[in-house]
This record gives sequence, structure tokens and C-alpha cells, in this order.
Amino acid sequence: MQAVLNYPKIAVIRPQGSLNAANALEFERDMTTALAQNGISMLVVDLAGVEFLDSAGLMALLSTHKLALTLGRGFRLCTVAPSIRIIFELTQLDRVFEILDSEVELAAT
Repeated sequence: MQAVLNYPKIAVIRPQGSLNAANALEFERDMTTALAQNGISMLVVDLAGVEFLDSAGLMALLSTHKLALTLGRGFRLCTVAPSIRIIFELTQLDRVFEILDSEVELAAT
């Protein structure tokens, strides 16, 4: 479903296709596992390959964001397509998540 790459202290997850009720629990489990690894200070979810996002996908992202805050770790989204970004804007979740234009911006964080 997705590739997980590890940079020093940063885990990057790249989901593909749809993030919906059919796969949201697996997606959340993958994010939680990556975030819980020793030495990880930040989880970045690269949404470049995501074509569809529903409420279950949003809840998986929110739950993982909350876990990251609890663990004192960073959580970022990046490379969000305009068709997906509008979902964050309409739900005002663009105010909750830090959304980067690309992984290149990670160097500045």
C-alpha cells in the first residue's frame, strides 16, 4: 500500500491511491508503527500519491497527529494535491496540520 522511508530521525510514509474506510485502519497502524520507532522525532506523510481522501482517512491522520503530540514528536503533511488540499481547507484542518509543499522544506523545519 505504501512505502516507508527513514531519514535520520524522520520517518516518511507515502500512501498511494485512496485513503478511505476500506484502508484507514491499516494506514493508521502503519503511521503509528513508524511514529513509535525509537529515535524518530518526526513523521512526515507525503500525500503526493493520494487521489482520494474521505472522513475515515482524515480521522486516521488526526488520531496519529494526536499521538505525535502526546509523544512529543512532530507530524507533518507534504505534497498535498490541490484536490486533496481543499478537503483540509473546507474542514479547517489546514489550521491543525502543518502542510509542507514538498519534502525539501523538511530541511528548514
